[in-house]
Amino acid sequence: MTASPSRTRLAWEIGIVLALSIGQSAVYSVLSLVRSLTRDAALADQVTALNPSRADAAIWDAIYRVFDVFFDVALVALVVYLLREPGRSALRRIGLDLSRPGRDVGVAVLLLAAIGIPGLALYALSRLAGLTLEVQAAELDAAWWTIPLLLLSAVRAGLLEEVILNGYLGERLGALGWGTWRILVAVAILRGAYHLYQGPAMALGNVVMGLVFGWVYLRWRRVMPLVLAHTLLDAFAFVGYPLAAPYLP
Repeated sequence: MTASPSRTRLAWEIGIVLALSIGQSAVYSVLSLVRSLTRDAALADQVTALNPSRADAAIWDAIYRVFDVFFDVALVALVVYLLREPGRSALRRIGLDLSRPGRDVGVAVLLLAAIGIPGLALYALSRLAGLTLEVQAAELDAAWWTIPLLLLSAVRAGLLEEVILNGYLGERLGALGWGTWRILVAVAILRGAYHLYQGPAMALGNVVMGLVFGWVYLRWRRVMPLVLAHTLLDAFAFVGYPLAAPYLP
């Protein structure tokens, strides 16, 4: 029987994982907001890109995007490996499996409606109030593979963020003795922090999303519906928004 890792080792492990993944994104997002606030232009007059191009040539942009997805999925594999215990599947431990497809899809659709519709309203209102940068989506006609790669990026984001934020941190912070509310607030603030590049209003919206998603995970210990919901949200943002943008005020 393998002994449980010490609190010190768990703390170091969590710090290293965050420095390689979500925590790193949060730091760069905070720096991005600071730069935006120190520019002469108001936040509402500035632009940020959801999926900025990685290269001028379409084929090289696609190659870079594929490797971006690969290395982010490798981070997901890392935290799943770290959660592995003898005789206990890490995937089943955090509910990243297909054992309850109907229920997972149903919960994902409910979360999509509960988060997606208010999120659109928040973006519109915060733009009017000057608290959010203009979020510029990727052009869909760059090449035939643009939309499939954007959908793949949506899957990548769903896996990376929900598995690390809820599956990994939910389990590891619990092992450190953190209570439910402490975990919920910490994870939600971290989610908001790495969206600060869009502006404070959207970061606050993501804090609310983090509280809802975190509660769902800690209640049922299944990350799959969160991955599905997040993937759908990003798919609409990455692909649906550019298609609808010409018809929006």
